[in-house]
Amino acid sequence: MYAILVWVFVSLSFPFVLFAETRIPVNSNEITLSFAPVVKRAAPAVVNIYAKRLVNQNRSPFQNDPFFRRFFQNRINPQKRVQNSLGSGVILSEDGYVVSNYHVVGNASDIRVVLNDRRQFTASVALADEKNDLAILILENAESMPFLALREDEAVAVGELVLAIGNPFGVGQTVTSGIISGLARSGTADGSGRGYYLQTDAAINPGNSGGALVDINGSLVGINTSILTRSGGSNGIGFAIPAAFVREFLRQAKSGVKKFEQPWLGVFGQAITPELAEALQLDGFDGMVISALHEKSPLMLAGLSKGDVVVSVDNFAVNGPAEMLYRLTVAGIGSQSKLTIVSGGQRRDLWIELKPAPNDPPSNLKRLPKTSPLRDLIVRIINPAVQQEMGLGLSTRGIVVVEPGPIGSRLGFRSGDIIEEINGNRLNSAEQIDELIGTSNRSGQFIISRDGQRLTIRYRT
Repeated sequence: MYAILVWVFVSLSFPFVLFAETRIPVNSNEITLSFAPVVKRAAPAVVNIYAKRLVNQNRSPFQNDPFFRRFFQNRINPQKRVQNSLGSGVILSEDGYVVSNYHVVGNASDIRVVLNDRRQFTASVALADEKNDLAILILENAESMPFLALREDEAVAVGELVLAIGNPFGVGQTVTSGIISGLARSGTADGSGRGYYLQTDAAINPGNSGGALVDINGSLVGINTSILTRSGGSNGIGFAIPAAFVREFLRQAKSGVKKFEQPWLGVFGQAITPELAEALQLDGFDGMVISALHEKSPLMLAGLSKGDVVVSVDNFAVNGPAEMLYRLTVAGIGSQSKLTIVSGGQRRDLWIELKPAPNDPPSNLKRLPKTSPLRDLIVRIINPAVQQEMGLGLSTRGIVVVEPGPIGSRLGFRSGDIIEEINGNRLNSAEQIDELIGTSNRSGQFIISRDGQRLTIRYRT
């Protein structure tokens, strides 16, 4: 047994010694593998975050009964209550920039950050994005803060040793160890998620959200974000947002923008299967087959069409829309990215300037006036920027409901509903709603799309 342990120790510490003489260890230092130096370096930069937010709570005696909820869900005035959340965060600079998850601090009215040495700071949100579940905080009156460096090398490999540091269940700072179990994960069991995550078997539990995933050099590899579980606790499948994505998010936060922007190519596609690889006469299975293009897509303008294949972005293989968007995002808006494509059986490189999705036509908010039968309904037209923001299909058209308002809520409208038709007329602008409803039409019919289903809403006022 000792001989085996000695061989493992030697091969980890001195990989060039392949045929070292077997001997019995003479002290504990020769058989002990410790992460203590890594933890000592990384732990001071991992913080506990306590956030408070005001949320609406409906106090209907029938709110849990599906039958009565249809009639009373919006007729009882909601009451405000304070909701507390607990999570973790990582200090990224000595002047007090902290990264955490949106679901920890989003819409919070009060944020308190507690360091490992028990110092406390009030924090404000510099940039937050719900879709990507990230937020950057700024600590007030912070200077000479301990911080973690973002890993420079993007070549994270499956099997690398990593440590997860956070505050699970509020018990205090906790360190768990594991390995990188997978790359380019969607964050869901069926692969339907839109994210791009690192997978780890290091134990991650509620309260770890926003905490650090570090390598054995103490560099930040990712931000712990979610787990797949049925019990509510860790079962060895956790997900972290890669450090390269965090770096771009931090860059935009420091630039002062209030909305996180990602590049847009206006394409959708699917991963290469063996059948597709054979049909398209591809050399391997890397790549994404383009299945749809927006008419304003820069790839369409460059001559690409359905059936063409995007093999890689900046020499990184891509196998779906989420992975391609990740690679473009870490490259950054304003930069030039190299796309290796296969079109017409020919492989070639294409350089694309990365730009945000066009806000054309302008998607300004429109509130229906008090004279309208659906007064206070807030809508905006769907354009490429809205499609990207809401994760809509490239062919989605119409008007999206931002806020239904009291009357709209009673009729059954929800935020995110897409209004396609009013009284049999297709919608091409937000102004059409006023024209088609008017002030004298006291009844009518809407055709809406919700979660992939087409629904009819009739109104009579």
